[in-house]
Amino acid sequence: MTGPVETRRDRVLAALTALGGALLLALLLGRGALRDAGFNSHGALADALLHGRLWVEHCPEIDCALFEGRRYIIFPPLPALLLTPFIALFGFPGFKGFVLLGLCLSALSLFTWSRIFRALAVGRTEALWLLAALAFAGPLYQVTLRSDGVWFFSQTVGFLMMSLSVWAVIGRASLPLAGLFVGLAFLCRQMAIFYPLFLLVLALPRGRPLLADSTAVVKSALLAALPVAAALAVYCAYNAARFGSPFETGYAFIHNPGQDSFIWRRITEGGLFSRDYLLFNTLYLFLQGTHFEFGGPRLTDLVGFDKAGTAILVASPWLLLAFYARLDRVFAAGAATIAVIAGLTLLYHSNGAEQIATQRYVLDWLPILLVLMVRGERPPAFAALPLLVTWGVTANLAVVTLLSVYRL
Repeated sequence: MTGPVETRRDRVLAALTALGGALLLALLLGRGALRDAGFNSHGALADALLHGRLWVEHCPEIDCALFEGRRYIIFPPLPALLLTPFIALFGFPGFKGFVLLGLCLSALSLFTWSRIFRALAVGRTEALWLLAALAFAGPLYQVTLRSDGVWFFSQTVGFLMMSLSVWAVIGRASLPLAGLFVGLAFLCRQMAIFYPLFLLVLALPRGRPLLADSTAVVKSALLAALPVAAALAVYCAYNAARFGSPFETGYAFIHNPGQDSFIWRRITEGGLFSRDYLLFNTLYLFLQGTHFEFGGPRLTDLVGFDKAGTAILVASPWLLLAFYARLDRVFAAGAATIAVIAGLTLLYHSNGAEQIATQRYVLDWLPILLVLMVRGERPPAFAALPLLVTWGVTANLAVVTLLSVYRL
């Protein structure tokens, strides 16, 4: 039972979180209004599509493919398609609203999660804390803040589609609708292709045997598979039209002249996937803390920041409450899906470099973890949620502010 002292503490934490969130939002709006350069590669692809081309005349950012003398944006095309109305209206690079558009997409994601939490009978106060955590104490904030970059904008769109796929099952009890959103998510982030296993198990009524009413389950699963298969077909056709093979995504033809970063060396010397990256990626996912670099004779000058990221358990400690998730078949399916996505990511040449907090690739499986965390009755440990969220928001604000002031 909550006493008056605990209530006062929670009010103080709520005030601190609200202040931190307001400042972070102000920083985001300021970047969107003043620092959006308008050179997002998805904008270049949208401009090319509007001119009837799959290739771009110039590569606005790195990680473009050079194939048979033409440059291509290697990433899946849905974010560019969403941008076509804006590019048609303002031109490229005339459109400078990528960050503000990313903010709108993230706001839709938060609204989607408010509906999911309601459908899962999460209390109003807990839901508000979770929404604050998702908005300001996790990787969603950083990809929104950097939405003028192609990698980050892809994830704002992809996270919205993955969240909608979860909502379709929990809020609408529609596996086919979930399949549609999975297909759209796949056209932003390829890792979404692993979601159907979790969504299928999540859609089964609780307490019913797994194989009960198998005809209805199979029919629903087949209907859900149609949009996913259509998205796969679209992506394969898109690849074939660009590179002559349905399974060539363009990564083999990445051309970044003049690059000498560790990411570039990994691609050229170790390949896209390798066991050599496992230790680095694992430590940065779970253990590596926020790290500022100091220089000068007395080591008092702030000169750098480790942009390979901060461990999820440091930057977003509220996610530790997932430890108390209900153990059942939904948990098993969700944990298996997370393990596959995260496991592949740990072998990937990049852990989402150029990030200020938790690895942004966490967004590929965060919707699943959120569902597992809040399903069923919350244990007494959830009383720590306000403190954990406040810490995450405060730490995020401190890092973003220092990076802005020192222009690191």
